[in-house]
Amino acid sequence: MKQHPFLRAYLAGIAVPTVFVLVAFSVFCVARFVYQVPLPIERVIVFPLALIPNAFGAWNMLFVALHRRRYLPLGIHGALLPFIIAPTGFLIATSLGFLATSEQGLVWFGTIRIDYSHLAIVFPTVLVVYYLVWKYLVGFLNELLGVAA
Repeated sequence: MKQHPFLRAYLAGIAVPTVFVLVAFSVFCVARFVYQVPLPIERVIVFPLALIPNAFGAWNMLFVALHRRRYLPLGIHGALLPFIIAPTGFLIATSLGFLATSEQGLVWFGTIRIDYSHLAIVFPTVLVVYYLVWKYLVGFLNELLGVAA
């Protein structure tokens, strides 16, 4: 099964975030339609549904391509992905008017405020989660599919 390594890498990459995004989407749907949360969640959920799985798949393909030339552990490679996703999400959210910046922090939809001090705690946590997800989950799928052995 050595044919189409990049296709297998893409499929191994999109499998993990697709499951998590579907769970998050279900939670958002319940919050919006059952508990009547007044935020326009349906406008926000499109970004993670469309971009995150594809970014994981493309990032895993890049890992397979780079793995042949030089070695970088999969967990560290995966922990670099938030440095691309976060600025992209910030750019899209600010350009569409979902997110605004203030002196104290970020403001979502003009109502939810996130202090910069909280972001300083959340971003390293996200890096650790991405490292673990890539090392164990995506790594398991890569091994299962025979990619980047």
